[in-house]
Amino acid sequence: MKDLVGIDLEEFAVVDWSYTSRLNPLTYAYYDEWVKSENHGILHYLSDHRKEARRSLKSVYPDCASALVFLFSYHPQKLALENIYQNDSRWNGLKIGSYVFGFNGIDYHFDVKDRLMKIGDQLQHSFSGLEYKLALDIHPVLERDLAYRSGLGWFGKNSMLISKEHGSYTILGTLLLNKEIGFDEPSIEVDHCGQCKACIEACPTDAIDESERTLIANQCISTYTIELFKDEANAPKGMESSNGEFFGCDICQEVCPWNKRPVRLNRVEPQESSVFHQENELILSHFLLQPREDISHFLESLSNNQFSKKFKSTPLGRTGRKGLLKNLKFWNSVKKA
Repeated sequence: MKDLVGIDLEEFAVVDWSYTSRLNPLTYAYYDEWVKSENHGILHYLSDHRKEARRSLKSVYPDCASALVFLFSYHPQKLALENIYQNDSRWNGLKIGSYVFGFNGIDYHFDVKDRLMKIGDQLQHSFSGLEYKLALDIHPVLERDLAYRSGLGWFGKNSMLISKEHGSYTILGTLLLNKEIGFDEPSIEVDHCGQCKACIEACPTDAIDESERTLIANQCISTYTIELFKDEANAPKGMESSNGEFFGCDICQEVCPWNKRPVRLNRVEPQESSVFHQENELILSHFLLQPREDISHFLESLSNNQFSKKFKSTPLGRTGRKGLLKNLKFWNSVKKA
């Protein structure tokens, strides 16, 4: 990885970074059309007043003159999680999106925010008068476009940003800067998907729009298992033939050749110690390594407030007790069918 004024980026689990002074997204028109076609579905935060703010980084940070974009990898934790699925006799057949385990079981927004602030503070020692603002996916920024125009990767057919070196098991984090700092700006990465359709063919709910390289949100398993909280919500057609996705979904990433390449080249190895970190152990023990009927008893024994106190710092806190019961009910009905 290239140097960033002597900062030890590996300490912060950064696997790559880049710089750009291009403040306006290259794909806003595609995003606008996607929303007009209502492919955002129930994800109303993508179509409300924040939509226009995504036209420029200056909408988020009026003083913005450039940006540093970082890739934070959770691929080592993904490999360790796969080892559990394949080798742990206690596994109950349910699956959880691997990003959940990638940041010590803590909601990555909190974890990555902390890492970005530490990087930003160190940068201020090297650049006089430098100010910064953090940008994550909770902000009105087309972050994959930002990474794309920074040269960090290309848009896969599954809409994910794919890095040639690191695949797509990454979270993006950005420092918006109040000045240009003179770094080289890499050229935009060309498409390397070619004729491959592995992600499209693997998606059990046909959620991928190949022609636009976007998702039909309401057909995506992640939307159903994370964003829909009510028990009466209908699962997308075809989900019953998937792999037990209980919270989130990695299917389109699991089949991507660019996620197999880092493993083949020994650039990434399983990180069991991180997966069994305290917060991760809490999720593993309650949702993956005990019988499904025990999960039901556990969730039903808690009030919503008790659940929130126990899991609010984890990604599962977003969906809540009722949402997880809804997901479990779906898979229990499939098992009985």
